[in-house]
Order: sequence, then structure tokens, then C-alpha cells
Amino acid sequence: MRLLTQITQQDQSIYMPIQMRIADIQSLSEHEKLFTIKLPPGLTLSHVPGQFVEVSLLGIGEAPISISSSPSRSPGAFELCIRRVGTLTNALHNLEPGDMIGIRGPFGNGFPIESFRGKDMLFAPGGLGIAPLRSLINQVLDERADFGRVIILYGARCPSELLFTNDLTEWAARSDVEFHVTVDRPDKNWDGNVGVITTLFPKVQIYAPDTIAVTCGPPVMYRFVLMELLGKDMGVREENIWLSLERRMKCGVGKCGHCQVNHIYVCQQGPCFSYAQIKHLDEAL
Repeated sequence: MRLLTQITQQDQSIYMPIQMRIADIQSLSEHEKLFTIKLPPGLTLSHVPGQFVEVSLLGIGEAPISISSSPSRSPGAFELCIRRVGTLTNALHNLEPGDMIGIRGPFGNGFPIESFRGKDMLFAPGGLGIAPLRSLINQVLDERADFGRVIILYGARCPSELLFTNDLTEWAARSDVEFHVTVDRPDKNWDGNVGVITTLFPKVQIYAPDTIAVTCGPPVMYRFVLMELLGKDMGVREENIWLSLERRMKCGVGKCGHCQVNHIYVCQQGPCFSYAQIKHLDEAL
């Protein structure tokens, strides 16, 4: 089996997309679709939760997209949650199962899941930030015996923008998961929590020395989530708080400089960082 992850930066293949077939497309919301991509025979993605791939269409362009599926599931395929926001993503949303797209990767450093084993896990995704965290959440749940408590706090702007609703229902039903969800703008049918994601933090109590906190969402969200995690009520250690900065990337191989923050290239040294690694970089957050 040839691993995509065996491609090195000395190999010109990192610049050449591999054509892969779309096996399925599901609508998650008005703006997001979930694409299931089938791997060609002889290839395996072999990714780590938190990594991303470069998705391309000939004559249109290329963009980095976080991998939404867990490496513990479906080795012959992987999933990408794609928001329609521009020329490329509009074109992707117009595709159908059976169509081909270009894939490079996976790239970047994902979450160091091996160092998380034996710890309690607190996940705090906001909005589209649940897409890259879903990979890690589902791997933790697939290997549930290797972890302590699992707490998931999820916030979205409104009920219609909640993503992966089947997963949310499954997580809420599990007796070994503490799950809370909130929306900023409820509709007439919403009877759950109302408010930003930080309003969920008082609902849970943690033992800080044993807790790994993982968050991803809009940049404006990080400041307030970090205030909660670092505050006296929670007191999570800086090295145990993990974030994804995937929104800053472009080429994926450290050539364009688009994702550079001071001396760090997010696409190569990230996109997953502990807060301790980036707290002194003003531009990072």
C-alpha cells in the first residue's frame, strides 16, 4: 500500500493532485455539504485528526480543507465538510457523486492524540469549527476505553447552522459523553440552551490537571473560550489547551507564505497548536 503521507517535500508529488472520485454528497445546512471521497486502489490517507488536504478543480483553483472523518473509520474513504464561500467552493457544491476532484496531502501536524490517552477530554467547537474536531472526537469515542471523561460543548449561530446533526444526536444519547449545545439566535422550535458557547462552561466541572481542552472556531471565539479555560473556575494548563488555526492556510507546503505568523508556517508546524506554543504570537489569534 502506498501511503499518501509517505510523500516528502523532496518529492514533486506534493505539488501534483491525485484525481479522486466523489462517492457521496450530503447537505448539512444551507451553506455546508459533506463530501465522501473514495481513495484510489492502492492508496490510503493515513491521516491524523486535525490534518487537512488541498482540494482542487482544474481551471478553477485549489483550497485547504480540514478532514472531518476519523482515521479509525472507513479506511477506503474520507470526508470533507465544505462551506460554500467563493468560486472554488461554489463549483464544488455544484458537483455530483461520481465526479472527480484533485487531492493533495494530508498536510500539517494534527492533534497529538497519543499524548491525550488516559486524560479527560473537553471539546469546545464553534460553528464550522466542529468539522476538524469531529475527526478527533470520533476517534476518541471509537477508542473510548483509552480516555477519561468526554465533554462536548458545541455552539452555533442558529439551529439551522448546527452541523453533523446525526453525530450530535448520537453523542447526546451516549451515557459516557457529557454533551451540551447552544445557539445564539433560537427559532420558535428551539427549546435548548441560548447564548454563545462560553455560556455552556459553567454547566460542567473538570479536574484541570487531568483535562485536555480542544477548541476550534471563528477567530473571535478563541479569546473568550481561552478566558474560560484559563480562568480560576477551570484553570486548564496552557500546554493542555489545543487550538486549530486552519483558517490561515493556502498552499499547504510552506511556499506561499500566506499562513506565516512570525517565524511559524501554520501549514507545516500546525494547524494544531497548544496555547503554550502560540500565546506570545500576537497575530496567531
